[in-house]
Amino acid sequence: MAKEEILTSEDVINKARTYLSKEDADYLYRAYKYAETAHKDQYRKSGEPYIVHPVQVAGILVDLEMDPVTIAGGFLHDVVEDTDVTLESLEDSFDHELAMLVDGVTKLGKIKYKSKEALQAENHRKMFVAMARDIRVILIKLADRLHNMRTLKHLPPHKQRRISNETLEIFAPLAHRLGISTIKWELEDTALRYLNPQQYYRIVQLMKQKRDERESYIDEVIDELKSQLKDVNIEADISGRPKHLYSIYRKMAEQKKQFNEIYDLLAVRILVHSIKDCYAVLGIIHTCWKPMPGRFKDYIAMPKPNLYQSLHTTVIGPKGDPLEVQIRTKEMHEIAEYGIAAHWAYKEGKQPSKGSKVFEDKLTWFREILDWQNETHDAEEFMETLKVDLFSDMVYVFTPKGDVIELPSGSVPLDFAYRIHTEVGNKTIGAKVNGKMEPLDYQLKNGDIVEVMTSKHSYGPSQDWLTITQTSQAKSKIKQFFKRQRREENISKGKEAVEKEIRALDIEPKDVLTSDNLKRVFEKFNFSNEDDMYAAVGYQGITAALIATRLTDKVREARQKEQNLEETIEEVQNETVKKKEQKRDSGVKVEGVDNMLVRLSKCCNPVPGDKIVGYITKGRGVSVHRADCPNVQTEEVAQRLLHVEWENGQTDKKQYHVDLEISGYDRRGLVNEVLQAVNETKTNIIYVNGRSDRNRMAVIHITILIHNTGHLKRIVDRIKQIKDVYTVTRTTNS
Repeated sequence: MAKEEILTSEDVINKARTYLSKEDADYLYRAYKYAETAHKDQYRKSGEPYIVHPVQVAGILVDLEMDPVTIAGGFLHDVVEDTDVTLESLEDSFDHELAMLVDGVTKLGKIKYKSKEALQAENHRKMFVAMARDIRVILIKLADRLHNMRTLKHLPPHKQRRISNETLEIFAPLAHRLGISTIKWELEDTALRYLNPQQYYRIVQLMKQKRDERESYIDEVIDELKSQLKDVNIEADISGRPKHLYSIYRKMAEQKKQFNEIYDLLAVRILVHSIKDCYAVLGIIHTCWKPMPGRFKDYIAMPKPNLYQSLHTTVIGPKGDPLEVQIRTKEMHEIAEYGIAAHWAYKEGKQPSKGSKVFEDKLTWFREILDWQNETHDAEEFMETLKVDLFSDMVYVFTPKGDVIELPSGSVPLDFAYRIHTEVGNKTIGAKVNGKMEPLDYQLKNGDIVEVMTSKHSYGPSQDWLTITQTSQAKSKIKQFFKRQRREENISKGKEAVEKEIRALDIEPKDVLTSDNLKRVFEKFNFSNEDDMYAAVGYQGITAALIATRLTDKVREARQKEQNLEETIEEVQNETVKKKEQKRDSGVKVEGVDNMLVRLSKCCNPVPGDKIVGYITKGRGVSVHRADCPNVQTEEVAQRLLHVEWENGQTDKKQYHVDLEISGYDRRGLVNEVLQAVNETKTNIIYVNGRSDRNRMAVIHITILIHNTGHLKRIVDRIKQIKDVYTVTRTTNS
């Protein structure tokens, strides 16, 4: 996948024509035109038309050779969330299948949550549940996230860090779980660039320094392998595979090694025609070079849960350094690169799946998401559960009959028992591991043979099992057992707790505990009736605060609107007595209001050319912010915003403060070159500060006086021309 190339809609559809029919290509063109109309007059933070983003997302999906409906979902994935288009109108214009895919990637709106974290957790929960019903939802979401990461430089630093952290926590592990390494590596490397730029650029610099030496070494290895394989008539494609930056960074951090202690910066990959050839090549490699003990892995006989198959071995290479070699067939390589997407790759005249039985078996862990959704009603708890089960390392253990059971690392025999069957778990009284009795909190290891001991006279699980077990499936089944035992008690306790939380919000319970309102809320959380909802609160399956928040949301929203309206009227009336001259000093005018005090906010320092908004403050008139300033992004602030604009003819008369952060590779004279570059543009500098860390990363902060964004662009472009400058960022004080 090209990282920098900006595709046009024609590029995407023409590429799709190479494997789709004319009717399918026409369908994609119709989806594109629909999206283009819906996103008309919308722009991204970069300043480019919004439609560019959906086109790139569709392009990524075409690179994966997805089916027409999924690619159309790429074109249309934002129309419901960011435009006036509804799911109903989308379904009328296309079909139910496409509408459901778009709904799966659409974030929740209109509902107020206690925190951004709670909203984000609900959004992720919605996406995962949709994904469990149709895996293509996550493929669209991964393509969306990949393009957003490629364009992250246009966002402020705090958003870059938040989005990068979320990418490493959720989306990169998901790409790994689905086996889509082409997307996984790019997500990880890009996230590292924003989360730890010093280490990122240091590793880039260090890799450049010895690239020629490493590549000549790999060429020597490849020549030797080609000669050996030619002698035994095995055809193979052999290539060097550079290590990705994030994998080097993780190895340095986890093993506490310096860069010069990492030897396997390059690996050799060998692609052959058959499994028989894979093992033959392995024998030849072990004959040529001595294998390192404990470094051979056979993922062909024992594939990874994400369908990955390959032979891995590490040998002592020609110069005495460790050399990693991967051997696989070309079909295995396609799955290694595209994972589950390879099974959805669309071939005309066939259903979009290959190896259907194996494919479905490998997706059983996704199907379990629907079970967790029914049992875990708190979105944040749901996401924490999901991270443990889906994104942790795995152990592989055997039943006495030799069946392989996959469990998260750290699992115990009780997790194994509940994975076999609920009743097996509930009746467990002990476990044998490798023929020896072990305690129920024994941590299972790869290759263990586990036999569960049960008794029909068992009284069932104990409360301690909730702390012993590691998997969400086991914890969920244990909670189910207890809630069935004490249902009436839990209903009473839950109702009392909910009413207490409602009163804490200064609302009378009788005002919101109507049958219609209760039905709306218990259905939202997938309960059959209000007793089930109260029982869940009683046994702590969901919090009383969350239920009370939902039950009272309409009452609180109505109160807030009334209060905001009264405050706005009062403040506007107070501000109209301010002097007209005070307004004109800022170079900004407020639409429909004269004689109002206007001041430019110091948190984001807006300048002519920036998109701006006005915020009504108490006693200080209108505070003008950049439209992307974090301080005006909350819903509370949004209700107090006014339309403001720059006055014509002011841009060359006034000067405005702008803060810049410049990062680069530290060397003698770098600061002087930066200051000289700014002076060449005839710009006043009023503050300079710089620092350097032990990784030779320099960070320079300067404050300058400019006239408008055009003036600022000339300065930034000039600074970027300086050797060893990596980034120039406009900063805020928020």
